Amino acid sequence: MKTALIVYGGWSGHDPEECAAIYRRWLHEDGFSVRTATETSAFADPSIHDLSLIVPIFTMSKIEKEEVANLTKAVQNGVGLAGHHGGMSDAFRESVDYQFMIGGQWVAHPGDIIDYTVDVADAADPVMEGIKSFPYNSEQYYMHVDPAIHVLATTTFNGEHAPWIDGVVMPVVWKHLYGKGRVFHSTLGHRAKEFENREMATMMRRGMNWAAREG
Repeated sequence: MKTALIVYGGWSGHDPEECAAIYRRWLHEDGFSVRTATETSAFADPSIHDLSLIVPIFTMSKIEKEEVANLTKAVQNGVGLAGHHGGMSDAFRESVDYQFMIGGQWVAHPGDIIDYTVDVADAADPVMEGIKSFPYNSEQYYMHVDPAIHVLATTTFNGEHAPWIDGVVMPVVWKHLYGKGRVFHSTLGHRAKEFENREMATMMRRGMNWAAREG
């Protein structure tokens, strides 16, 4: 049986507990044995090296050196990593090792909650099968990203809230390898209610299953 660990906490504005409950239900339905933790110390546990998947939901906060060292080593050795929004890509701002593993770091969301479009960048990828570009209402994340990521979906900034970024095409959903581990990330999902969006939820659920180590 595939095994998963969800580690949630940090800033409460991203509904970490509610999001963890959604992930736990999905993973159970998809055949995973799931456990949860609410402290970053879980990342230092040697047992995480035996997992199929780790899901971090821990906006901002701090991670200790031994915690991030064990986490990044586990992923390098093949454990999958998947998550969404600031719970994954605005976690542990002081840890460049963590950011290197994720493939991007949040830096701004001009205009805060706004309407924008999510565009499919790789329709041939199985994660994106049947999904077409769709309207979205949330924070439009401006990211610093690793050029090595495989971009699955993007958004284009119109410059209304920051004129100097007019026309910038920004990754929204991506995947990549970190050592032997598969990493999947979506910048969507500021609040738990956004998981009610069919396209957002479909990409996220497929992405978690893609990232999970087999066997």
